[in-house]
Amino acid sequence: MTTTAPGVPYSRTHHCGQLRPDHIGQTVTLAGWVDSRREHGDALVFIDLRDREGLTQLVFDLEDSSKDVVDGADKLRSEDIIAVTGVVRKRAGGANPRLSTGEIEIVVSKLTVLTKARDIPFHPNDPDNLPGEEIRLRYRFLDLRRPRMQKILRTRHTVAQTMRRFLDEKGFVEVETPNLCKSTPEGARDFLVPSRLQPGSFYALPQSPQIFKQILMIGGLDKYFQIARCFRDEDPRADRQAEFSQLDIEMSFITRDDIIGLISGLVAGIWKNTLGVDIGQIPHMTYAEAMDRFGIDRPDLRFGLELVDVGEIAKTMEFKVFSGAVEGGGVVKAIRVPGGAALTRKQLDGYTEYVKAQFGAGGLPYAKVENGAFATGVAKFLEPVKDALVAKLGLKDGDLVIFGADKKSLVNKMLGEMRLRLARDMNLVPKWGEQWKFVWVVDFPIVEWNEGEQRWDSMHHPFTAPRPEDLGKLESSPGEVLTNAYDLVVNGSEIGGGSIRIHDQETQAKVFKLLGLSDEQAKMKFGFLLDALRFGAPPHGGIALGLDRLVMHLCDTDNIRDVIAFPKTQIGSDLMSEAPSEVDEKQLKELHIASTWTGEKR
Repeated sequence: MTTTAPGVPYSRTHHCGQLRPDHIGQTVTLAGWVDSRREHGDALVFIDLRDREGLTQLVFDLEDSSKDVVDGADKLRSEDIIAVTGVVRKRAGGANPRLSTGEIEIVVSKLTVLTKARDIPFHPNDPDNLPGEEIRLRYRFLDLRRPRMQKILRTRHTVAQTMRRFLDEKGFVEVETPNLCKSTPEGARDFLVPSRLQPGSFYALPQSPQIFKQILMIGGLDKYFQIARCFRDEDPRADRQAEFSQLDIEMSFITRDDIIGLISGLVAGIWKNTLGVDIGQIPHMTYAEAMDRFGIDRPDLRFGLELVDVGEIAKTMEFKVFSGAVEGGGVVKAIRVPGGAALTRKQLDGYTEYVKAQFGAGGLPYAKVENGAFATGVAKFLEPVKDALVAKLGLKDGDLVIFGADKKSLVNKMLGEMRLRLARDMNLVPKWGEQWKFVWVVDFPIVEWNEGEQRWDSMHHPFTAPRPEDLGKLESSPGEVLTNAYDLVVNGSEIGGGSIRIHDQETQAKVFKLLGLSDEQAKMKFGFLLDALRFGAPPHGGIALGLDRLVMHLCDTDNIRDVIAFPKTQIGSDLMSEAPSEVDEKQLKELHIASTWTGEKR
């Protein structure tokens, strides 16, 4: 029997990936998409039926099915949606070990065509012939049918449910905070929403729920969380979208170690539930140590290539590039690259041009170690201090050593990036899943100097509390003030960050002043928080974990668009829904705004 009327009642008994030899002899009903069709003459048709759980082979055979059913199967095409009823039997011709259902097949007695599909721009279950990302995002409804995308979204679900269960068991309360907020400076541009009821005024979409979760602590909630949507009007990149999700947490009457212990347990549970991996104890590293050894505050610990300060050796050299840097208050650091002597002159020249263009560095001094001596590059300047350098760096034949000599901040940044680039180019980075190197980076400075604008900027955000022992330096030596802030890093990627917050109005006012905000500006931007702090705020702190980045790591992808159901492109467009789009004049007039844009749409 074959029917083609949409909406014909049927009762699905199983998913397409569930049937096993134990089901042989049972009559079952499945529904899904036609993945592929194979004909064997006029009397035999095979269909692979697909749903989110997998594939099942269907058999349409004149010996066991009616001619009407076989003829109906012959007309099916890829992505048609059907329901079938039939008997499970052992797969004729031998099992297919590539399928979880490869030991069985269904002999179909009833076929219902639920939806016919037009010719498709690409097949969602053909990973070897996928089109470019632009086509896949335009037809995202097809892209979502790919088994890879199905697995990613289910992993994301598992992670979110693990978070909720874990925190519920710990006594946390889930609270939604507003998406229409006051515009406040948090480091990125706000997305603004005009108010129709208050002409000339604007809401901002939240960059984070930061202030609201602090208000919840002042309101006595004690333990809060939510999986929050956040918005930052900044250029997208591989691991960043303008619209993203984070697990947001805040707690009262706690210490830094309380929060680190809580999140370490949560992350361990996520890795165990999704990958079956025990991550073990997560070590701690200070911000200062991370910068000194790796040149970056999110160090990748899966390989060596550490930065080593050789200033004491360099200052004795006649090579003015090195000795002059030390005399001028800068540093000289080196990286030993095992086996790096195999790199060609062309590759090394490319690295030199890279650091010049990217960091404004004067160059990238280097030398190779060959036959117990330095060769090429700046070798002749190193020979007088060869023994000291070999001992300090552990150099061996076949190694390359590269140097940075300049201000400490520039050297750290330059060599930190070179370390990562060299590791990729020399295949020193382990493959996905071979190593999970977690680290808590702690003791961040409260501020960093903005050279371009000649002022202090918050290292995290302006609500981060100074360490009690550093409070006295806040006005006299702000660059020396450390905080109880903490970032969680895995394999060189920051997946979470937070801090203990300021809970008294006086200290908060001092920090605002340090950041260049007058009393009037602070009141205008953060008045409701300052008011709340005057009425008894408990010591509190929190953290946010990037849900998208977490799932990226768990699913072995470096593209955040892969783990978001409906992502935006590099210019912030949704190709499927064609957002953003123009709106008519009537809508603009209702909002009392007008567009001044006269150029072409991107």
